[in-house]
Amino acid sequence: MKAHGRVAIAHDYLTQRGGAERVVLTLMKAFPEAPVHTTLYDPEGTYPEFAGADVRTSPLNRIGPLRRDHRLALPLLAPASSRLRIDADVVVASSSGWAHGFDTEARTVVYCHNPARWLYQTDEYLGGTAWRSPIGPPLMALRPFLKKWDRSRADKVDVYLANSRVVQQRIRSTYGRDAELLPPPHGMDAAAPREPVPELEGWEPGYALVVSRLLPYKNVDAVIEAVRGTDRRLVVVGRGPEEARLRATLPDNARLLGGLSDAQLRAVYADAGVLVAASHEDFGLTPLEAAAFAVPVVALRGGGFLETVLEGETGVFFDSPEPDQIAVGLAISDKQDWDAERLLARAEEFGEARFIDRIRTIALEEGTGV
Repeated sequence: MKAHGRVAIAHDYLTQRGGAERVVLTLMKAFPEAPVHTTLYDPEGTYPEFAGADVRTSPLNRIGPLRRDHRLALPLLAPASSRLRIDADVVVASSSGWAHGFDTEARTVVYCHNPARWLYQTDEYLGGTAWRSPIGPPLMALRPFLKKWDRSRADKVDVYLANSRVVQQRIRSTYGRDAELLPPPHGMDAAAPREPVPELEGWEPGYALVVSRLLPYKNVDAVIEAVRGTDRRLVVVGRGPEEARLRATLPDNARLLGGLSDAQLRAVYADAGVLVAASHEDFGLTPLEAAAFAVPVVALRGGGFLETVLEGETGVFFDSPEPDQIAVGLAISDKQDWDAERLLARAEEFGEARFIDRIRTIALEEGTGV
């Protein structure tokens, strides 16, 4: 293996706590000396582990409101990304729309979470008709320019990696590029310390759980409606633009928790009876996190969940994100005799060591590509 020397990590923006940000934390373990380049960085909004990293941001980061809501920066992100210069021999970019466009002459390996959802799946991203969203009109006006920018930057990438078969197909249809499939690690260590959550004091284990960003396409509202008026308890963990709307009509048998520490999230997973995953996902990460605690999943039949959920072994599917279908899925799960060892084994198949070994090989080996 021939080393390329200096490695840098790139990511769209570090303003959230989600699967993409967990991938960056794993990349930091794979390349411990690498700086992390990003457009925006909000230490309070993302994982605390980034506080010890060498995070380098664009000038946009000086504007507080943009750090707190990266969607407000959308009209500025293309020019900001184009000017975000990375001096390295190899750039490993975790991208869902921007990091693949940072300015560098290095060999570039892009771990693609999805081609820019706001460009190619706009209505799904914004929740219905794009024009009804506050950022919808400016996005639609900029769309031709952004598509041209996105494609030109994609053409300069040396190696594409896809986090799922769905994304692998989208990379091919959007950019005309082949990509190796490399599922992300779930990154949830069930043996690590746990910390109780005050809002759940008095709640017995066995509740239904949702772990998700609160965005329209995540369908968290449908899960809430599925338990409304029932005896089933529901815990929702997440933040996002839908939070105020969801809180306003939250039933008594549901709790919506904001940003939890990893220790608290582990405690919540450990006490859950079932995970509900109703969103349109490119890779089904949360069912693997739940499986690490021997918790089964009731999931939407589609996208990345088809790659991570084994029907009848680690979860059950419903066909449409509607409250009645979710309720039926939950009832089926209640009657299932789940095998804890099978669930734990499934989570282990997507462990962190496998991911680190492969990403290092691809990034550091001369001539690696697809």
